[in-house]
Amino acid sequence: MAFMMALLALLGHMVWGEEGLLTLLMLALALSLLHPIVSPWLVLRLYRARPLHPAEVPALYDMLAELARRAELPAVPTLCHVQSDLVNAFTVGGARDAVIGVTDGLLRNLQWREIAGVLAHEISHIRSGDLRVMGLADLMSRLARFLSLFGQLLLLFNLPLLWAEQVQVNWWALALLIFAPHIILLAQLGLSRTREFHADLNAAWLTGDPEGLASALAKIEYGSRRLMAILFPGVNLPEPSWLRTHPPTEERIRRLMELRQHPARPVWDPLREPGRPAWMRQVTRRPRYHWSGLWY
Repeated sequence: MAFMMALLALLGHMVWGEEGLLTLLMLALALSLLHPIVSPWLVLRLYRARPLHPAEVPALYDMLAELARRAELPAVPTLCHVQSDLVNAFTVGGARDAVIGVTDGLLRNLQWREIAGVLAHEISHIRSGDLRVMGLADLMSRLARFLSLFGQLLLLFNLPLLWAEQVQVNWWALALLIFAPHIILLAQLGLSRTREFHADLNAAWLTGDPEGLASALAKIEYGSRRLMAILFPGVNLPEPSWLRTHPPTEERIRRLMELRQHPARPVWDPLREPGRPAWMRQVTRRPRYHWSGLWY
């Protein structure tokens, strides 16, 4: 985060000077303060998510309440059901108004201990403030792209002066102006992978069952690879690790399995695992792309 802020400040100084740098800092501060005002339900509308009442899934809410108590959250997150056969879960909102979205595929395909691990992972993101951290990182990345584009446009408008040799160009500064958004993006992706590792570790501590989360990650990875094979046939090569928002699943599972020697305090009872809700029906709609960039 410090590296991203320093690079962004350098870009602001290169484009606008000291006054521009001050304006940029004030703009970033204002946007960071306004960020929590955005309601998480606006995001959930893109997924067509439906809030789940505690009476519909009492066992799931009991588990969620216990995880929230262990994580010392100020409020129990709200659960929402997403009609998708993808095996996935996500979190939006802050610590007091957090909402965890769970897909139909997750509730159908994961065992009870695996669902506990996934919910603990999402609660860990809430507990650590990762949503706000990554929101600020995304804001800095967007500002860097804007400054880079603005600086390149200024250079384009001054091309006649360059041809007339009336001005000189600092080529090192120009290279930084062009590549700074990509450098900040790589730092943002690295930050995201780090927070995922921390969320896995905290989830194992909350549930006392690292194997449950490891098993869930394996199933989620299998489902995502199958989706990629359907959407993009022939694409089987893995992404470079430094271009991923999440760490490699194999590495996450390896780290979780190393925690098995710690004493367990599971929040699930394998002898009394509840059945699936009666209202849930098999979802047949295939995942599709939304204009916002989200798959649902």
